Amino acid sequence: MHYIKAKGILSQYNGMNLYRGCTHGCIYCDSRSTCYQMNHAFEDIEVKENALELLEDVIRRKRKPCMISTGAMTDPYIPLETKIEFTRKALLLIEKYGFGVVMHTKSTRVLRDLDILRRINEKTKAVVQMTLTTADDNLCRIIEPNVSTTTERFKALKMLRENDIPTIVWLCPILPYINDTKENIMAILEMCVEAGVKGIICFGMGLTLREGNREYFYSKLDTHFPGLKERYIKQFGNCYEVNSLHNAELMKLFHEACRKNGILHNNGEIFAYLNRFEEKTPFQQLSFWNDQ
Repeated sequence: MHYIKAKGILSQYNGMNLYRGCTHGCIYCDSRSTCYQMNHAFEDIEVKENALELLEDVIRRKRKPCMISTGAMTDPYIPLETKIEFTRKALLLIEKYGFGVVMHTKSTRVLRDLDILRRINEKTKAVVQMTLTTADDNLCRIIEPNVSTTTERFKALKMLRENDIPTIVWLCPILPYINDTKENIMAILEMCVEAGVKGIICFGMGLTLREGNREYFYSKLDTHFPGLKERYIKQFGNCYEVNSLHNAELMKLFHEACRKNGILHNNGEIFAYLNRFEEKTPFQQLSFWNDQ
């Protein structure tokens, strides 16, 4: 871990990363790509020591509230968060100034901040996004070694739903020859239905590989799936988009299951929902409490 002073905290589209780098160890992580110009070891977490001051300054000066998102590059609930609590303090600022929030995580640590998320969601919108890649916890421990297991994340999704926090699942990446099976996709979709998720984002049954993350991914294939790297190289070469041979079949299954169960599955519609700030009226707030 090391500290830096950041020049800014919100992107053009109101996204923020309080940390850079990650210790989750996911074998497919795109954030390892060299195009992001991370000039330190990926597991050496960079902490933006002035992030909270920057955040308060910028949201205090905004003309009107909006949705603020976090988790695009670094999970906001990496283990370090339990010590530093920058994510929790950022949520308190978002609540204080009446903004909405969209979180993206693979950790059940998000439940620690359920009290703040509930309060934000009473006035506007607090959305939790969670990635699910495999229904098999044993496989999860291989491809995502330091995150909450799929079973744990599934339980967290249900708890969030019980607290009226809307949830979105990212069904990606799906790794060819590893988790691109009908059984796996159906099992994840059944979890999403039971957990009452609002939508599922899926860009196709595959993953992306580019300089930096490709080399790391291949090294982990050699460790855990001997011989599979050579199969990838033969099948996909240096392609950026690496799609499962079962992509068409699995995407059809995905869309049909979502339509049947009333789950949003158009990426454009979901992103529009995530970006849309919605201020709840006093009547809506009263209805919320009457429904409890």
